[in-house]
Amino acid sequence: MTGNTKPKQTFNLNSSSLVPIPKNPAEALTSPVWTQAMTDEFRALIDNNTWELIPRRPDMNIIRCMWIFKHKTKSDGSLERYKARLVVMADHNSWTLKMHSFMGTYLRLSSCINLLVLNIDNFPITFVDSNDPFMVSTGLLAKEFAMKDLGPLSYFLGISVTRQDGGLFLSQEKYAQDILSRAKMDTCNPVQTPVDTSGKLSADSGDLIDDPTSYRSLAGALQYLTFTRPDISYAVQQICMHMHAPRSDHLHALKRILRYVKGIQSMGLHMRPGQISSLVSYTDVDWAGCPDTRSSTSGYCIYLGDNLISWSSKRQTTISRSSAEAEYRAVANVVAEICWLKNLLLRIGLPSVPDLYCLLWQH
Repeated sequence: MTGNTKPKQTFNLNSSSLVPIPKNPAEALTSPVWTQAMTDEFRALIDNNTWELIPRRPDMNIIRCMWIFKHKTKSDGSLERYKARLVVMADHNSWTLKMHSFMGTYLRLSSCINLLVLNIDNFPITFVDSNDPFMVSTGLLAKEFAMKDLGPLSYFLGISVTRQDGGLFLSQEKYAQDILSRAKMDTCNPVQTPVDTSGKLSADSGDLIDDPTSYRSLAGALQYLTFTRPDISYAVQQICMHMHAPRSDHLHALKRILRYVKGIQSMGLHMRPGQISSLVSYTDVDWAGCPDTRSSTSGYCIYLGDNLISWSSKRQTTISRSSAEAEYRAVANVVAEICWLKNLLLRIGLPSVPDLYCLLWQH
């Protein structure tokens, strides 16, 4: 699953010729490249009829917008283009997180993985980029919206896709390097496991940290890294539960995940071609594992044939009075995901829906 590695690549990290990311629209308008990026974004929104301009009435509640600027890079780290996005601020008073990057990740994880698995043998996968981030479909939409064909799929949303041994290899190596760089842990010593198994994190473990914004930003970045790294799903889920009031022990747990990531940056998911004959799920539960609320944590992984397509680690919303009750809730969660996957397979035209198997680990 995650023991596959790819040949080491040398990334182009020379950014001396890049125009720096502006801090505000006024600064962006002083640069021709950023001005052009803003113009392209605004023109795409107008051409796609994203909104309608109407007269302002006194009873209207006006929602502010803000510009997000980013260097969009290729898989080797070189610049692809200067990117500007105009986004809505639902509540500008609570907009405190620093926007390191902005990506419209509207695709459900299992949907994307499913499409990759089903298309390994059928036809070459191509990637179509929309000038409007609110468009998530392709194909016939190109006739209605401004889109461009980027050729065979190789890099999207921070994920590198390479063909290897007749299949596809998904890796987020560069994204992992960016996270380590943001945390100033580029030269940290790696560890063998992402979590300390000797104890559980409590809400009151340690003192409150001075910079909770940085903690939340790194925890959110690690959540996206689980797209190709299911081995850190549980550890990331644990630190994300304390984002409202992170403490020193929570920060140590986050740094341990980063040290683990440091040692396995080149690993990822390998999608192999093969007969799609079954949809198999495995589930387990940590009964009453939370030291504060005694809530249980359930997890599952689902295979379509030989390929892992969906996984999750999530705290149960209801406290279970026995391990059997917690296990039934875990099974209910994975069955709901399986039913959704079955419907997805039917909707995308799979001739016959695979058989279903749900296995519960016994301790």
